Amino acid sequence: MAKTNAYADAGVDISTMNRCLRDIRKMTAATRTAGTRSEIGLFGGLFESPGKGQLLVASTDGVGTKLKVAVMAGKHRTVGADLVNHCVNDILVQGARPLFFMDYLGTARLEPRVFRDVIHGICKACRENGCALLGGETAEMPGLYPDKEYDLVGTIVGVVEKRRLIDGKTIQAGDAIIGLPSTGLHTNGYSLARKIIFERAGLSINDRLPGTRRRVGDSLLAVHRSYLQPVMAVLQRVRVRGIAHITGGGLLENVPRLLPAGCRAVFDAAAWTPPPLFLFLSENGCVDRTEMYRVFNMGIGMTLIVRPKDVVSTLNILQLQQCAGKVIGRIDHGKTAVCIVHP
Repeated sequence: MAKTNAYADAGVDISTMNRCLRDIRKMTAATRTAGTRSEIGLFGGLFESPGKGQLLVASTDGVGTKLKVAVMAGKHRTVGADLVNHCVNDILVQGARPLFFMDYLGTARLEPRVFRDVIHGICKACRENGCALLGGETAEMPGLYPDKEYDLVGTIVGVVEKRRLIDGKTIQAGDAIIGLPSTGLHTNGYSLARKIIFERAGLSINDRLPGTRRRVGDSLLAVHRSYLQPVMAVLQRVRVRGIAHITGGGLLENVPRLLPAGCRAVFDAAAWTPPPLFLFLSENGCVDRTEMYRVFNMGIGMTLIVRPKDVVSTLNILQLQQCAGKVIGRIDHGKTAVCIVHP
């Protein structure tokens, strides 16, 4: 009588899992950096500790329901890069550069092609950000996740010199807010975007998005931009007072997190034009203008707060880094934390 694998019959195939992990060893090895002290496969990853006078900065985040779009489109390489870049940006706001990254992928049943594609995207982004993929966890849990779907979470650890930590404490009225362009929705607002595009507008993943030359799937899966290189270039020459990553909560909630008491952010909505995707969502979803700025990034993926005398040099550095920043607002006195001035 042929032997059966009871665990595999229950939905968890350890042999397939181990084959997948062996297959990705070369990809992960390519992300090794000078501080890496272990190989993939140990119970814990090893990384050399930074020197004295430095702080470790850590963050954990996910990709949200953008994963559902990846499943609809059958494209899984971009979400891995989304995850890494999102986490890199989260610690960058404090002036930190990434050291290493760890991922978690949970699914009902592991599909080797999907797994390899996701890890490919993670490794690609780790290499681009100078960040080692130190390890992670892959879990098969039948009954917890819907069939064919998965969850993806990442943890990043970076380092910043104590004297260069950016915490927003020196922000004051008169400072300028410089916006850095996003590449799309990045990794926030997808629950609302999917409802508008697929339910209200009745579009499919392969339809052309009105107002653009791109398909819906390509527009929604545009990779979350990493701002590491342009922002680090600025930090080498400018004493930036505050940085905000525009994620969930949009401009209205992320920038105020930095502000000292008595300060407010005043945005000039006429200073930039949101890309067509955001205009489509607003019009077809009948979304209130204020809510659009709270749910979506509206074309601004990160903001830098600098002194007025540093505006020109900051914009010039960003331009050299092929990141077309522009002044989108200012810091003012006020009891309310934020204000958007519409034309």
